[in-house]
Amino acid sequence: MLRHIKRDSMGHSNSHWLDSFHHFSFADYYNPNNIQFGVLRVVNDDLVGAGTGFNKHFHENMEIISYVVEGELTHTDNMGNRRKLTRGQVQYMSAGTGVKHGEHNYGHEVLRFLQIWILPNKEGYTPNYGDLHLKWEDRVNRWMPIASGDGDKKFPIQVHADVHIYSSLILRDDTLDFKVNPGRQAYLIAVEGEMDVNGIVLGERDALEIVEEDISIYAGNTSHLLIIEMEKP
Repeated sequence: MLRHIKRDSMGHSNSHWLDSFHHFSFADYYNPNNIQFGVLRVVNDDLVGAGTGFNKHFHENMEIISYVVEGELTHTDNMGNRRKLTRGQVQYMSAGTGVKHGEHNYGHEVLRFLQIWILPNKEGYTPNYGDLHLKWEDRVNRWMPIASGDGDKKFPIQVHADVHIYSSLILRDDTLDFKVNPGRQAYLIAVEGEMDVNGIVLGERDALEIVEEDISIYAGNTSHLLIIEMEKP
């Protein structure tokens, strides 16, 4: 089963410094029929103005992945971390028993990044932070492993949830397949470009729910995407 979620049907908020598309209910956007997809609770596609950002705030019991699309993201937290990430780089924070963090754009251009929140398999983990400076070529026409919860060492980030997260950059007129086994589902995010997935055309910033169905992705233009695979509830 495939369900196409168009960008224009998502929740949307726009302030003087933040323009955000909400894939699921978040903040002032609430849809009782769109709370989460399996353990995937939040996907926010954020544009953050230069010199602005999210001041320090509190989270607990959530696995949080931030994926930088454009610009630079500076992370600070009460564990003593201060890190700057740029295009294609990833940070991971397990909020666990509680962490305060801030995310800012101290650059001169607009920052675009994806906030991905995943429900952990239990509460009360010790808070943890890490980041990855990944090579672009490692995701070209292939699935680059980012995060997993099963201990597979090919995934550089280990999260406290039954998920597998990949990134890819499919070059124009190329095709890449992805298998979704029985009892599993996946959420595909069309980060950049336009792609055809089993006959469904996804525009930039669209998404696709995939349940127990293998997919073939054809890139009409060079296309950048993320996929989050997980257990079907």
